[in-house]
Amino acid sequence: MEKTNVQKFNLGLFVIISTLILIITIYYIGSKQNIFGNTFKISAVFNNVNGLQLGNNVRYSGINVGTVKNIVMINDTTICIDMIIEDKILKHIRKNAVATIGSDGLVGSMIINIIPSKGSSSPLVSGDTIASYSKVSTNDMLSTLNKTNENAALLTVDLLKITEAINEGKGTLGLLINDSVLASDLKQSVRNIRIASLNTSKTIKELNTIISSVNYDESMAAVLLSDSIYANKVKSIISNLESSSSAIDTVITNLNDVIVDVKNGEGTLNYIVNDTVLVNNIDETMKNIKEGSVLLNEDLEALKHSFLLKKYFKKLEKEKRKEEKKKN
Repeated sequence: MEKTNVQKFNLGLFVIISTLILIITIYYIGSKQNIFGNTFKISAVFNNVNGLQLGNNVRYSGINVGTVKNIVMINDTTICIDMIIEDKILKHIRKNAVATIGSDGLVGSMIINIIPSKGSSSPLVSGDTIASYSKVSTNDMLSTLNKTNENAALLTVDLLKITEAINEGKGTLGLLINDSVLASDLKQSVRNIRIASLNTSKTIKELNTIISSVNYDESMAAVLLSDSIYANKVKSIISNLESSSSAIDTVITNLNDVIVDVKNGEGTLNYIVNDTVLVNNIDETMKNIKEGSVLLNEDLEALKHSFLLKKYFKKLEKEKRKEEKKKN
């Protein structure tokens, strides 16, 4: 059965459309893999690629700039990754850039992120190897999280034991919480400490006020505080006062000894004080002396009126008057 013209047209149209779709797909994939554009190669060395595969994207500052071309395992701890980067990005990437492996979202495929570093550096050249940084893998994070959960469980058990002991009044903390008397005493102690602190602060302020009010130019305090000569004089005065005090103590001691001797009936003073016969004799003697003095005055007065000595006393009176006139 011969094919009709319509069938031939449909077949040709299908082939043409399929070819166009294939060309578009190849172009799209090639553009994504940088097959048709100018590219350059750089490398980075990692300890663990965390599931990175050929063809995964390479990003610089969050922009897709290339793909992973080759993954070579150098040894058991070193893996070299070759990347194809668009040529137009070459002038922006510096040699101090750092490559890290991450995921495209929470559950996306692995990608390589190239992060620019601070500071100036020369641009990359095709074939250069940049520094790398290996992030903590998910397995390591899960392992750490598991260990943290175990430690948290142990800590919870210990906290439960401590809480039970406190509720039962065991230990210092339990005693403080459950003993109201002790808690009251503790509050009073804290209150007293606060009052003492306030008083200390007040005293310090008063001292500062006193110190600030001292006139360091004219006051005696300034002289005592700043003049070393007057300070030495004050020290000398204090030393002399101490010596005088010692001498006064010695004199007082001797006086006490004399008073004790007098009280005990020893020495002349005690004899004079305590012997009533001697005191009476002294009184009698003083009385006789007084009477004799009166009689002597009477005798002198009688001699003045005696005709034998009358001229002599008149002469004395004249001389006395002359002297008084000279003085006046």
